Amino acid sequence: MTRRYIQLDVFADRPGAGNPLAVVLDAEGLDDDAMQAIARWTRLPETTFVFPPTSAEASYRIRMFSPRREVPFAGHPSVGTAHVVLQAGLAQPRDGVLMQEGLAGTLPLRVDGVGAARTIAVRTPRARLVETATPDDPRIARAIAGMRLGALPPALMDGGRRWWLVELADEASLRALEPAWGAISQLATRSESMGVCAFAKADAGGDYDLVVRAFVGAPAQFEDAASGAANATLAAWLAQNDRLPGRDGRYTVSQGREVGFDARLQLQVDAAGDVWSGGHVRTVVTGSIDW
Repeated sequence: MTRRYIQLDVFADRPGAGNPLAVVLDAEGLDDDAMQAIARWTRLPETTFVFPPTSAEASYRIRMFSPRREVPFAGHPSVGTAHVVLQAGLAQPRDGVLMQEGLAGTLPLRVDGVGAARTIAVRTPRARLVETATPDDPRIARAIAGMRLGALPPALMDGGRRWWLVELADEASLRALEPAWGAISQLATRSESMGVCAFAKADAGGDYDLVVRAFVGAPAQFEDAASGAANATLAAWLAQNDRLPGRDGRYTVSQGREVGFDARLQLQVDAAGDVWSGGHVRTVVTGSIDW
């Protein structure tokens, strides 16, 4: 049986700049093992599978898989899948909103604009502070050794996935950073976190307000090209500390340049304290998969 298959760049307005994603439509009949096998075969950060919704309020149902395991929630798969659902005509926004059903519950996605100008943002699960640490804390010291730190203390936040958030003094320090992969991996394993999400205020004059680099320590070791969930967790931490850049709770993030990408993520913390993570999406491959 052939099923519609699309590959995308998420958080980018052109091919090659954003975070890659594969989406399989018409996913009925695929069991867990088949979906995991397809995700392993695509070798992309995540692959999503679209099903009819099981609740009346949802526009569609989604399951997300990394090459290694099923993922309850992630930002760029949510945003990219919504783009594909709209493109395929499987659902239409109600008052500008799609409702995505998944393991993390039913989440709204806000749709603004049409065509190439369209942006999509997902309201992310609420993040909470687990703890803060001093730079000399033995659990984290080796992972951040050599970093020129900013004013905020390192913090472990849980937004469905846990991240250690570490502020650096300036953009140049973050851009030049060489991560201590062994120590980051150990930190991720021991704290049951993804790893270290390092950030810094952008230099003046660019088209972004914040620079982010997300170092995943476990189960694999890699730098994420553009992470909607990590950035949403960071936005919640900045809001708690009255440190949001930009205006009116809205700001733009640059991520991925150091690993050959150039993504832009649009973040908003609304009046209710909810975080929306989104941006542009570009379709790159349209075809079918015979599995």
